[in-house]
Amino acid sequence: MKLASLKEGRDGRLVVVSRDLTKCADASHIAPTLQAALDDWAQLSPKLEALASDVELGSVPTERFHEHDCASPLPRAFQWADGSAYINHVELVRKARGAEVPESFYSDPLMYQGGSDSFLGPRDDIPLKDKAWGLDFEAEVCVVTDDVPMGVSPEDALSKVRLVMICNDVSLRGLIPNELGKGFGFFQSKPSSAFSPVAVTPDELGDAWSDGKLHLPMLSTYNGKAFGKPVCDVDMTFDFGTLVAHAAKTRPLCAGTIIGSGTISNRDADGGAGKPVADGGLGYSCIAEIRMIETIRDGKPETRFMDVGDSIRIEVKDKDGHTVFGAIEQDVVSA
Repeated sequence: MKLASLKEGRDGRLVVVSRDLTKCADASHIAPTLQAALDDWAQLSPKLEALASDVELGSVPTERFHEHDCASPLPRAFQWADGSAYINHVELVRKARGAEVPESFYSDPLMYQGGSDSFLGPRDDIPLKDKAWGLDFEAEVCVVTDDVPMGVSPEDALSKVRLVMICNDVSLRGLIPNELGKGFGFFQSKPSSAFSPVAVTPDELGDAWSDGKLHLPMLSTYNGKAFGKPVCDVDMTFDFGTLVAHAAKTRPLCAGTIIGSGTISNRDADGGAGKPVADGGLGYSCIAEIRMIETIRDGKPETRFMDVGDSIRIEVKDKDGHTVFGAIEQDVVSA
């Protein structure tokens, strides 16, 4: 089943979307919003599934589905917690500044709590007030949970995943060092993120979803050129069961909690740092990573961060080349 929120009010209007993302049916008679559906998932998801079947059969009224009309599936959420499941990314960040990776990072996930009250839509512009802030995109996989009890095991936590989607976790790299230097975490350096037009139930993904991982490439196109195509399950140190359980170690999570994977990052075939797509590599899911590699290789970065007029497209396609979640496609504009 594929679900989306069309822009309407603060929390959107829930629709069920066809598998090929060409048409949709209003679902507001079942649940007015996606959050309302998640709040009563056991009772409402069978009704939504039945509507999804009717959409495929053509037995209910539908309208043309336009990704530009979408808010993020959850236009605002009770909680957005982003992990860092790809240790290759962490290793590069540390190596670029001459620091070692603590041993605990390989067994205890990194995670921060992001702002969740004002997500951008998948085709909304990214506002930038100051180029010196170092605007960057981060292509990620995310899951949306049902209610999760405190102290849940990773295995049971995985059973609480209700939806899968992708994310552009927008970052302001120029503000991060001072914020982290205060010892109190991200805030100003993490503005509004954007999520895919469509959220997908795990069963809809078939064998592309197993062991708490998405087994498909993450495609990033920056200013019209291929920038990254790493595979989401490769080099993923912590699966989503582990990430959800980590978030729920000392507190319960409410239905509608979003948990992110962190930047998708693959090592090169020889085990070293990844190469750009133009050089035959899998590329990167953020600008910071290629800047790290340039710093390690040349002593300084060459690739600039995003500026007004730049554009980013983030998408996942299945083995037949069909888009799975729709595309996040955003332009940078002056705030």
